[in-house]
Amino acid sequence: MDEGKVRREASLDGKFLISSSDDVLPAEDVVYGYKQLWQVERVHRDLKHTVDDRPMYHRLDDRIRSHVLLCWLALLMIRVAENETGQTWRQMWDLVAPIDVGRHVTAHGEVWQVRPLTEEQKALLRALQVERPPHYRKIVTHTRKTA
Repeated sequence: MDEGKVRREASLDGKFLISSSDDVLPAEDVVYGYKQLWQVERVHRDLKHTVDDRPMYHRLDDRIRSHVLLCWLALLMIRVAENETGQTWRQMWDLVAPIDVGRHVTAHGEVWQVRPLTEEQKALLRALQVERPPHYRKIVTHTRKTA
């Protein structure tokens, strides 16, 4: 092993070279922008996978802008929820996905009932300042017509 080459390479550890086509930007700004690149890449990845931003074939400018705005708002809501709870979006999704509404139909009517919430689900909703769903969503009674 060439010890001199190892020492020369070690002297470059922790250093990187960045070039920019903008000659007016200060070097600090170029470096700061480069270091934030991982955040931009994360947002792009999350838009594709978390928000499930699939190709939308809009032709009109206002529809394209609306689509991008809605995706951005969804990502913003995800980030706010992550910051408020300290959990990832996947963890929160796994907690709320089992919340079901069952419909029970009888001869007298129907009842729409929410599955009882676990303590973790209740804590998540409290952290997000979201009201718990009522246990009974809807109760419909059938009235008999008398002739």
